[in-house]
Formats: sequence, structure tokens, C-alpha cells
Amino acid sequence: MGKKFKAKKLKKFKIKVIIILLICLSSLIVTVKVLAKINLPVKNQELLTLLTQNSNAFLVSHHNNYSYFHKIMTKIIDIDFTKPFTLLNSNYKGLTKNNVVDNSVDVAKIDSEEEVKPTIYLYNSHDTEEYKATSFAEYSVMPTVKLADYVIKEELEKDGFKVLIEETTISSVRSSLGLNYAGSYQASRVLMEQAKVNNPTLEYFIDIHRDSLTRDRTTLTYEDKNYAKVLFLIGLENPNYQENLDFTTLISDKINEKVPGLSKGIYQKQGPGVNGVYNQDFSNRAILIELGGPENTIDEIYETLLVVCEVLSEVIKNDQN
Repeated sequence: MGKKFKAKKLKKFKIKVIIILLICLSSLIVTVKVLAKINLPVKNQELLTLLTQNSNAFLVSHHNNYSYFHKIMTKIIDIDFTKPFTLLNSNYKGLTKNNVVDNSVDVAKIDSEEEVKPTIYLYNSHDTEEYKATSFAEYSVMPTVKLADYVIKEELEKDGFKVLIEETTISSVRSSLGLNYAGSYQASRVLMEQAKVNNPTLEYFIDIHRDSLTRDRTTLTYEDKNYAKVLFLIGLENPNYQENLDFTTLISDKINEKVPGLSKGIYQKQGPGVNGVYNQDFSNRAILIELGGPENTIDEIYETLLVVCEVLSEVIKNDQN
């Protein structure tokens, strides 16, 4: 009698577990279906892929054979975990299966793209400088000055430029050279030299930083839009600083022509306790920009970069002619 009771009780327990698992799976499917109807803003898919790939095993591994979980979920809800943007697009259905792929190759187009060599190099000597933490919360990403690189690249390449972004972290270079944080410019110099060797066509070197001032000193409201102010820095201990100063002044002045007061001008630094060079001896077209402050949102940074990129495009085109 006791054995029958225990067997009956175990059977009921198994049934309950199966029911609970079915409910959880159904809830997951329903939740994903509902969320998929909501469009999230995706302004720069290249940037978001970079930000998400380090935490996505399916993107990091690049294997052809994925886990059973991945295969099952792909079949059930049409989401491919190797393509995280299917989660952000309400029209994702059908992207993961039954696709008609055009395998034709436009050789002429590839050849023309290969002929375009980068002329602009974007890097961040202090690549961990952050902006307002909540400004990019929808992607659970802490926004840093690295975001500015990708916006600049996207905008300038619309105007026909080829832009190279430095992907190597400054901390990894400092570590390999035994440098502390104060050696960040030495580390970025190594990367600049390497980039130039690998890409001899590079002419313009732009180091993006973030100021450390409070919001009232880094923000501008103009025609109902909020902007993050910019400040340019020139090291006077470079014996050939005047060419960099003239070039940077031209950019700063043109920014203020478009949005008065957006640029705070040129901060000229020299003397004991400062770098004084900032790698600007590397090229007479080396620019250092302080973009916004820790309390600026990514939207304010974006509005400013649209203006900055418009000016950079104009100035560089004239400079090349």
C-alpha cells in the first residue's frame, strides 16, 4: 500500500514539473512575441554589434554548429542568436530561415571599395572616459568616448571619406609596456605609429576625449536643442605646433559659425606638470577634441557630432584640394 502511494505521488510530481516547464516555455515564447512588436531605435548597427559581441557567445565563437538551445529557439520563435538585431526589429520574422540569399558578387564594386584607403584615423588616448550612465540604458551599455568614434566614422563615410577606428584598448598597450594611466599618450603613440605603417594613406589623426567639467559648463542650448560643448587642445611644446593650431582654429571657428558657442575654443597647454605635446608632433593634422562632460547624454553628444562632422568634412575636403 505504501509503495503504491509513493509511486502515485511521484507520478503527480512529475506531471506538475512537466506542466510548470510547459508554462515557462509558453511564457517565454509569448513574451518574446510581444516584445518583438516594439521597435527599439537602432541608429548604428555596426556600433551595437561591437558592443554586444563580447558578451554573445554565438558571435564570439563564430562556429558553424551552435548549441541545441540555439537551434530549438531558432525553430520556435525565429530568433537567431548570432544576429542580435533580430531582437530589436519588429519585422524580424523570416530572417532566420527560408531566406533567399543573393550570392552573386559584384566584382567591380569590390574592386572599387578595395581601392579606397583610409585617410582619417580615430583613436582615444583615454578610451574609458564615460558619459551619463542612463543615456544608453536601453542597450545596457555604459557610453564612453568610443561611441563618438563610430558616429564620426558613419557621418564622414557618408561624405566619401574612409575612416579607420583604433580598436586596441589603451589599457592593454599600457600593460604590455609597463605603463600606468599617466602613460596613456605613450600607449596611443605606439598605436598611431603602427596604424601609419599599416595604412600609409592616413593624414588626419583625431583623438577624442571627454572633459571633466560639470553639466552647466559643458552643455549648450541652441534653437531648442541641447548640445555637448567641445574644446580643442593644442600642446605648445611641439616645435611645429603652429600648423596644428591654425588647422584646429579653423575647425573651431567654423563650428561656432554653425552653432554659436558650441566650441569653447583652443586650450593651449605647456609647462611643468602637463604633457605639452599630446602626440601632435606626429602630424601637422593631429587634432585633440574634448567632447562634452560626464553629465552629458549620448543624445547631446550625437547632436554635437553632427555639427562637428559637417565641419570636418568641409575643412578636410578644402585641405586636400
